[in-house]
Amino acid sequence: MKALLLLCCFLASLLLSGQAEVEDASEEAPLRDRSHIDKTLMLSEDKPADDYSAVLQRLRKIYHTSIKPLEQSYKYNELRQHEITDGEITSKPMVLFLGPWSVGKSTMINYLLGLEDTRYQLYTGAEPTTSEFTVLMHGPKLKTIEGIVMAADSARSFSPLEKFGQNFLEKLIGIEVPHKLLERVTFVDTPGIIENRKQQERGYPFNDVCQWFIDRADLIFVVFDPTKLDVGLELEMLFRQLKGRESQIRIILNKADNLATQMLMRVYGALFWSLAPLINVTEPPRVYVSSFWPQDYKPDTHRELFLKEEISLLEDLNQVIENRLENKIAFIRQHAIRVRIHALLVDRYLQTYKDKMTFFSDGELVFKDIVEDPDKFYIFKTILAKTNVSKFDLPNREAYKDFFGINPISNFKLLSQQCSYMGGCFLEKIERAITQELPSLLGSIGLGKNPGAPNCDKTGCGETPKNRYKKH
Repeated sequence: MKALLLLCCFLASLLLSGQAEVEDASEEAPLRDRSHIDKTLMLSEDKPADDYSAVLQRLRKIYHTSIKPLEQSYKYNELRQHEITDGEITSKPMVLFLGPWSVGKSTMINYLLGLEDTRYQLYTGAEPTTSEFTVLMHGPKLKTIEGIVMAADSARSFSPLEKFGQNFLEKLIGIEVPHKLLERVTFVDTPGIIENRKQQERGYPFNDVCQWFIDRADLIFVVFDPTKLDVGLELEMLFRQLKGRESQIRIILNKADNLATQMLMRVYGALFWSLAPLINVTEPPRVYVSSFWPQDYKPDTHRELFLKEEISLLEDLNQVIENRLENKIAFIRQHAIRVRIHALLVDRYLQTYKDKMTFFSDGELVFKDIVEDPDKFYIFKTILAKTNVSKFDLPNREAYKDFFGINPISNFKLLSQQCSYMGGCFLEKIERAITQELPSLLGSIGLGKNPGAPNCDKTGCGETPKNRYKKH
């Protein structure tokens, strides 16, 4: 017993001495110059924030009058689980930080916002420290907002999170910070991925919550460090959820100044080797290699390379902020296209059902046969042949088995019956929004015009129309 006590005392003294050495080292380490952050993100410029309220108000009106009626009539939210709120339409761009535990996500946020050694800083450490989803927003003063309050506030874009249960809301926290960058963007810090942890141990559907944030993020930083390159089941599931969002993904190899040149090259190759089976695209996401924390780069490392990589990442972030309205309008238009395709498919299922029904038919068996094998009745091929729909935009056939399992076909009306004398037809309104109203609103932003003013002809403005959907 005495020997055990002596061993415990010895280990405690080692731990305390090691901690003291780390603290002394951090005090002696010179801090990095931050002027490039303020310059690249234009934080030092004392100009008033752009007023986009008129554009957002018109975008909200287009959504409510031309898109939402068809969305609600054909219960699109039960297929995609993506309900758009007014708070989401008017929200700032969202930057999401994902990755394994203790790779430097919270430290990176502290560094970008200059929160180190302030009462605003996020807690960091070598052990898994972030157990909550932390949303950093702008506010006049430092303020912490509980998850239940954020979900209850309809003015914010987080009210749909209530569907994930009270256990999750206890793991959701909002922090308002009076920082200039947060006037233009919102940061979301997430719990680190721990491969030996099961979903039920978290107490809430972690993957579903991640999917909610992924669907709404304008930029997604997936952070790694040289010691955590292994890919387990939870990380594999995360990349599966990122399918279709490759243009928003940026891979960050953090803490790069801890490695010598040769080892850094090996780690870089190992990172791609690990991620290659998970990112099945011809053009892989951009990878940034640097060290995102306030201390200066370690000696005899590639300082110039790391600084250029950091500036490139900041320019990427600034581009997302500058293109806020264009991205928002493009997102609503993409949503409208998906709603239209869903309505056309439900209408086709319903029309086929009505055509196959006879006086002696069993309606349940008839429709079950249609749902089980839609290709037999040319459901999807008819949509491709008769409408302006790309085959790459068609949803999964299997999804409609679940959809019609909870939504009887008798609950829906044909599109031809979704018309009124005063309001017009739902299909015509959403098609007009897709082909005319939203592109017109997008073009008015690009030309710096008042969105409420009459638009000139497509080629009569004296300027060549620009394709705002094209990525440069």
